Amino acid sequence: MATILAIESSCDETAAAIIKDGKLLSNIVSTQIEVHRKYGGVMPEIASRLHAENISVVLQECLETANVKLEDIDAFAVTRGPGLIGALHVGLQAAKTLALLYKKPLIPVHHLAGHIYANEFVGDLEFPLLAVVVSGGNTELVLMKDHFQFEIIGETRDDAIGECYDKVARVLGLPYPGGIPIDKLAKEGEHTYDLPIPLKGEHTYDLSYSGLKTNIINLVHHLEQKGEKVNVPNMCRSFQDVAVGLVMDRTIKAVKEYGVKQVILAGGVSANSYLRSEMNREIPKLGCKIIIPPMWCCTDNAAMIAKVGEHLYERKMFADLTLGVDPNWRIEDFDKYEN
Repeated sequence: MATILAIESSCDETAAAIIKDGKLLSNIVSTQIEVHRKYGGVMPEIASRLHAENISVVLQECLETANVKLEDIDAFAVTRGPGLIGALHVGLQAAKTLALLYKKPLIPVHHLAGHIYANEFVGDLEFPLLAVVVSGGNTELVLMKDHFQFEIIGETRDDAIGECYDKVARVLGLPYPGGIPIDKLAKEGEHTYDLPIPLKGEHTYDLSYSGLKTNIINLVHHLEQKGEKVNVPNMCRSFQDVAVGLVMDRTIKAVKEYGVKQVILAGGVSANSYLRSEMNREIPKLGCKIIIPPMWCCTDNAAMIAKVGEHLYERKMFADLTLGVDPNWRIEDFDKYEN
């Protein structure tokens, strides 16, 4: 085993973590949510500047919390993609600088692999498994027959589910990020609005959220033009039933077809209480195990990058210092480091 320092800066969290022999020694996250809230979403240029301001402070706190010196680090792991290109550059340049100064290996980590392997903080992965990746930037069903064997069997054709939550929240006058207020209000509402079910009747594992989002925006505007008030809790409930229902439908069909032993949730939307309860209720009925990550590990963090870093260190999957970021890096290509 080894001591790994990991850095995550793919979006609006500047994070660093240290893991040693499987034990997480520190996990520091500096979030930018309050800054971006006024814009209703992440502003890439602002995010990059804040990462540059925060990275040194976060790294220092990470080392002090773990009571570890940079000389003690065996390798530096870093999120290479996917994500915002400017934000990714900040983390990668920091990791490359440290790897160069201390002459230690550089380990590129796929952001979504991090979310998947965050589940190892709960229990062991059992293969074959189905990873349900749901976040602000990604919505994918990933089949894994063994460690680091990623096969995307379904993905969104347009918007990610988390992005859809944010845009629906905005039109309803709810704060950013939209997942938390919609999830909360949905518990107070009833499914009274007739919303379209995306890709209904199609035999596919793909998902789609653009049409659902547009339908709600048009419906809200239409009601406002007629002078009618939108019942926000009911709209939240109606939307969440359809949005989460689509994920559940695809997941259940995939479990049956591929005969997986385990389903794991991954990504920021895995914090959604309705999705978590539906997964816990439906997946065991199929004779399949379910792992749901702890709440602290749903949002972006470096602990999950460190967890992947340990596996890759054992496999000696290192990159040289010519490595560049890849904002569109597909998880199926996680072992390809072209610049």
